[in-house]
Order: sequence, then structure tokens, then C-alpha cells
Amino acid sequence: MKLLIFFLVSLSLPGAEPLNLSLPTNNRAIFDGKPEDFYMWVPRSFGGKSSRPWSAGQYGFVRTLVNTEREGVIATKFHEGLDIKPMKRDRSSRPLDSVSTIAAGKVVHTSMSAGGSNYGKYVVVEHNWGYGPFFSLYAHLSEISVKVGQRLLGGSSLGTMGYTGAGISRERAHLHLELNLLSSEKFDDWHLEVFKGKNPHGLYNGMNLIGIDIASLFLAQRNNPDLTIPAFLSGATPYYKVTVARTGPLEIVGRYPWLKKGDHKTPSTSWEISFTDSGIPLSVVASNRAVKRPTISYVRTTRSKHSYYTRKRLVGQGRRATLSKSGLNFIALFTNSHSK
Repeated sequence: MKLLIFFLVSLSLPGAEPLNLSLPTNNRAIFDGKPEDFYMWVPRSFGGKSSRPWSAGQYGFVRTLVNTEREGVIATKFHEGLDIKPMKRDRSSRPLDSVSTIAAGKVVHTSMSAGGSNYGKYVVVEHNWGYGPFFSLYAHLSEISVKVGQRLLGGSSLGTMGYTGAGISRERAHLHLELNLLSSEKFDDWHLEVFKGKNPHGLYNGMNLIGIDIASLFLAQRNNPDLTIPAFLSGATPYYKVTVARTGPLEIVGRYPWLKKGDHKTPSTSWEISFTDSGIPLSVVASNRAVKRPTISYVRTTRSKHSYYTRKRLVGQGRRATLSKSGLNFIALFTNSHSK
């Protein structure tokens, strides 16, 4: 899904502050209409041909091509952030670009291990513009110059671009940037149950972060400096809706109250949660549909497999869809129902 940049209507939220976003490096080609100079290319082999498309460095379903019978070639692997090219390299082709925070915030996580995750060395900064916490993530760094708890102004340096992390060569050195919602405060419990192993990154493991289309947000903010993220997301169309049994308030609605739509005070039997194809929550409404387990109550009609468009969280085709095992795990994380 690409969130269109023409959704520029402000959303009235008490206490909301301007985003004041700035790019994290000196590479500004995204604003100059030169995406090929902004995004780092990704090696691709498809149909017997090798290529290096810059488009695979964008946010969205941009990787792993599949030739479908009804829709031709489509990309099925989701990329949750932006891969930004370096502007400067040393004689050994190592990047020299300084990486700065996109807005004022507090450092909540630093990972100094180059091999500790696919992100390599990475930093997470928390921002709060008045409608819940958002988390920017800066990955594949060579050096980190900030500490957890440190407060940063927008544009403050936090490290140096690098090529740490799995599958990143020196030639493809870049900054991977994300802007995320937080799925659950109980991620460690979910991770232990699902993976039976240690989680070294706490709440700031990438599996607990839901990335939004920050490239489109950058562009939209240029046209409307008063834009809020809820207003930006209000232009997205749900790909699917999941109905879950109502056993109490949902944690994520307390964290992001703008997700709440309609009457939440009157007792009901379930919640219906709307998601984009990539899993961004758009709304939570009360429902009287009785369900014993998470159930798909709406899905966008497709001509190919729903798994291609939903990060394999849905299976089925056309008007029919059910949650896969990974889809059920995702909903369990999102609703804190993994232990129930």
C-alpha cells in the first residue's frame, strides 16, 4: 500500500504539536524529484535477468517478484522503511554521512551489536506529538553517538551511516529509516511464547514496531506543515478487518486513542479492527458479532492470493480470507491475547 500524499487535511487533536520532520541525512533528492538518487538499489534476479532497482529501497511491497496468472508480475515482500543512499564515502568506499534524528525526542533503545539483528547497529527515538508515542528507527549504523534516556532536538546527530546487519555490503551501505507505532507493551511475553527464545531488544524489536509510509509523510508535510499522523493515516483504505472477542479495553487504543471510532462505552461482544495490507491499524469499533477466535469480517477482493498482499498474514483469494498462523500471531500480539 502507498499512502497518497494528497491527504493533507489536518485532524483536530487537543494538544497536538507540529511534526517538524527533517530528513536524517544530507540526501534531499526525494524533494528534488530524483528518487533514483535518494533510494539505495537492491540486487534482484528475476526471469533470468539481474538488475539493481532503486524502487526496491522504498517503503511498501517492493521486493520478491512473483509472476501471477491473473495480475502479471507483482512484488510480494514488504519493506517497512526507506533505504537512503550515502552522499559521501572515504577512499575505501565506507560511508561518511552523519545520521540525525528526524524530530525532537528521547532515545529509548540502542543496539551496539553489528550482528544482533537484521538492523545491525541501530537506534530508536521516541516522539510524542500529542496523540500517542511514535518511534523512529535508524539502522545499519557504523557508529552510535547517543545513549538511552538522552533527549535530542530535531536534527541532532545520533551516529554515522554504515553497513552493519545481515546482507548489507559496503557497496550497498545505506541508512534504513522507519517511523513506527508500538504494537504491545507485553511483547516479551508474546516473543517468549511464540519463539521460545531470548529477545535482546525489548519493546524495540522490529516485530513489535508497525511502520508507516514515512516518505509520503515527508512529502505531505511539505504541503501542509500542520499535518498530523492520524490525519495522514485517515486517507488509507482498509485491506482487511478482524473481529476479536471483547474481554476488556484494548491496550493499543489507550496508547493511540484516535483509533477509537464510535461508542466504546456501551457493552458489546467484540471489537472489529481495521488494518491496511501491511498491518497498520486504522480503527477499532465495537461490534456485536459473536466470535470464539479472531475472524476476518471484511477483506478487499483480489484476483491473486491474499498472502501476496498481507505479509502472508491472510490466506485465501477473492472475497474469501482467513488468518494464517503468522496472522493469528500478529493479532495475538496486537490484542495481548497470546496467553489466553
